[in-house]
Amino acid sequence: MEKQIKILICADDGEWGGELLEKIKQRGGTAVFAPREGHEVVRRILEEQPAVVLMDLFMPGLDGLGVIHSLSQTSGLERPLYILTTSYTTPILEREVMSAGVSYFTLMPYDKDEMIERIFSLCSLRGRHFETEPTSPGLRVQVTEILHQIGVPAHIKGYHYLRDSIIMAIEDPEVINAVTKQLYPSVAKRYSTTSSRVERAIRHAIEVAWDRGDVDVLNSYFGYTIHNTRGKPTNSEFIAMISDKLCLQREQGGNTPGPKGRSSRHAPTIG
Repeated sequence: MEKQIKILICADDGEWGGELLEKIKQRGGTAVFAPREGHEVVRRILEEQPAVVLMDLFMPGLDGLGVIHSLSQTSGLERPLYILTTSYTTPILEREVMSAGVSYFTLMPYDKDEMIERIFSLCSLRGRHFETEPTSPGLRVQVTEILHQIGVPAHIKGYHYLRDSIIMAIEDPEVINAVTKQLYPSVAKRYSTTSSRVERAIRHAIEVAWDRGDVDVLNSYFGYTIHNTRGKPTNSEFIAMISDKLCLQREQGGNTPGPKGRSSRHAPTIG
């Protein structure tokens, strides 16, 4: 029998009903609870040693980042997977959160059934691919910055799918030639969904960015597309262009460019 996955949830009494707790139990997990107060969360983590911590970013006493920092100074504690929730975010705040090593960051309110799926999906991937790459935290911050610059909203599913797709394309450039057969299925497995939903969510995220994004920033990344009035890039083009630009920056040791720090190189068109 597999080891039970202990999940520490910061929540008010009765917020997670019996049906939800039964679903966690059926998936091989057990839930323990802590009040929404940072110092108490630290105490409960040290006491329970959970595999996953689901907590608010903003709490009295210590915020979520303060909890993570406090526990990082504790020797002998196996680092849990941190999932942070918030009712408010900004690009700067999200960069801080991802730099702290948070596994998942989402806006409230969230669907609790979907959160359960996300928790066990992240647990199943622990120690694989994204968790084992030493450069992943910094790379994830870079990709996050670019998506914010372009105008992809952080609260839609396609945002997360796009970020992981770009990281995969950077770590394995060949994957861009097998988007349908390899990239979408890999992302879908990570989020316990289907390839077709990943494809549609990414396409929607690009459409939103194209409608709402800053023209100067879009032009800095996709100038040829705008100038030739070809419309928005395809999913493959979008992922290829961003991953190509980041690969070039990493080779040159440069920083992520904004609209005033543009590269003259464009990613090749992917059909």
